[in-house]
Amino acid sequence: MTEPEDSAADAPLATHRGLRAEAERIRAAGLTPDEALLVAARRLAGGDPEVRVFARERFAGIWDEPEPDAGLTDSDERGTERRGFWIMAAFAAAAAVAVRLPEAFGFSLTDSDDASFYARNVSLLVLPALAGWFVWLQRPPRWAMAVIVAVFATSAAVINAYPFDDDSSTFVLAALHLPVLLWLVVGLARTGERWRLSGPRMDYVRFTGEWIVYGALIALAGAVFSALTVGAFVALDVDTRWMTEWVMVAGAAGAVVVTAWLVEFWAGAVSKFASMLAYIFTPLFAAMLVVFLVAVPATGRNIEGEREALILFNVLLGLVVGLLLFCGAARRPSDRPGFFDGAAALLAAAGLLTAVLTLAAVIGRIADFGWSPNRAAIAGINAIFLVNLAGSVWLYIALWRRQRPFDDLVRWQTAHLSVYAAWAAVVVVAFPPIFGFA
Repeated sequence: MTEPEDSAADAPLATHRGLRAEAERIRAAGLTPDEALLVAARRLAGGDPEVRVFARERFAGIWDEPEPDAGLTDSDERGTERRGFWIMAAFAAAAAVAVRLPEAFGFSLTDSDDASFYARNVSLLVLPALAGWFVWLQRPPRWAMAVIVAVFATSAAVINAYPFDDDSSTFVLAALHLPVLLWLVVGLARTGERWRLSGPRMDYVRFTGEWIVYGALIALAGAVFSALTVGAFVALDVDTRWMTEWVMVAGAAGAVVVTAWLVEFWAGAVSKFASMLAYIFTPLFAAMLVVFLVAVPATGRNIEGEREALILFNVLLGLVVGLLLFCGAARRPSDRPGFFDGAAALLAAAGLLTAVLTLAAVIGRIADFGWSPNRAAIAGINAIFLVNLAGSVWLYIALWRRQRPFDDLVRWQTAHLSVYAAWAAVVVVAFPPIFGFA
């Protein structure tokens, strides 16, 4: 006779076992006991407050170390939460002020002549506030803070000192790669010395996915609010430039920090929604890439001469790699390989073939027309994607054959986050002088 499934009375015991097992696995990745417990509760229940309360009440004594907030009363905790909220609000306000500060020096968001200034500096104006909030929240070691400050300061000096032409390729590449570099540096602020471990890196990937979903929802709500507000004042013949030039711009900058705070402390149903999106689009992207790979020889078209197509395919490869990361973030390592692992493996294999095809086309263009900033950037990131996807395919095969654990795949994929940061730094700092700021 098989054992019956857990009844309602046995649910706490089942939750205890599952939560403790997940927390032990996360703790082995380098997190502290309290961090491991909270992250495990969040992963198993999408941030359900009841599970967090259950974890705090039931498992305070299962660790060797005491809870860091032991001895605090409910009023103490509420006071700490209020203080944390107002500190977050201060950093959000700092981002809002920073994005408007250049106007005091003669720059204007509405002046087309100043568009290049904001293209260079928008991420430098907003992301330091987010990094600062994470530094306050996580207390990373001094060396990590020194690296963060050095990267932001060097990036600001380089991007503003280089003699770019506004329509040059190196300027466009630098402006596009700088936010990627700084966002990954923000990850160092969030994880500190634990950045070298795959668990915290994957948790930052999970945070990024949830931040995007939350940000999209906030942007949609903000757009509706702004449209209604502007419409109401226009009906009264009131000038609404203050709304578009101050409230919307400053609000968007502050929302970068507010969204991060929501993800860190209020993630719930949206967390599950982010995982659901990864599960839905992984098989869809896999099917689309398979159809594309069949269509290439069937149509007899050569993509080598299509520069826009090569750029599009590299964007597509970036989405493929991102989906594989989010699939890893949504999956528990203890799960057996299933349908979505098969879809992810197919996506990785189709992406690998697409990367080979695209890299061959880029090399063909370089052979015909020589090197240029765009071709070098496409070739470099395409080569990184190819190596990433090749290793992912091999590890997925090993996973299905029960030869390698899923953690090996996570380590492989998250290790490339530092590679992407290094490549972005090369494009921002080295490409302009190498190609004569062309």
